[in-house]
Amino acid sequence: MYIFLLPLAIVILLSLPVIARIKNFKDGKKCRNAIILNLCSFFGVMLLAVLLPIGDLVSAEAVAETAGTLSYAGMGYLAAAIAVGLGSIGCGIAVGNAAPAAIGAVAEEPGCFGKAMIFVALGEGVALYGFLIAFLIIQALK
Repeated sequence: MYIFLLPLAIVILLSLPVIARIKNFKDGKKCRNAIILNLCSFFGVMLLAVLLPIGDLVSAEAVAETAGTLSYAGMGYLAAAIAVGLGSIGCGIAVGNAAPAAIGAVAEEPGCFGKAMIFVALGEGVALYGFLIAFLIIQALK
């Protein structure tokens, strides 16, 4: 029975910060309370994961059987995913800051369009570098 209640509790605990954000808080006290709620829900989920392990999904016998056939390909795929993910986040931050400034500069002086677009393209290059690194990692795994 708890196999159905555990995911429900996890979803409820993880959705509490989203619900707090939807209420559209305006002042710092509500923001601080939302961060505290987020941290408490995270640690609540971690506590539930430790206290209520789902039985027989991981056992010592299964680990002993597969110990001789371990492969580290999963870590390579995780590294590739992290490279793409962090590269994309960095690209979003760079373009999010450079594009509005470029639009404002072009609105004031239309002749600087080329220079402004170079800065936006440099920010987009970060995502391409992350993808290139992930591509090289995946090729090295095969």
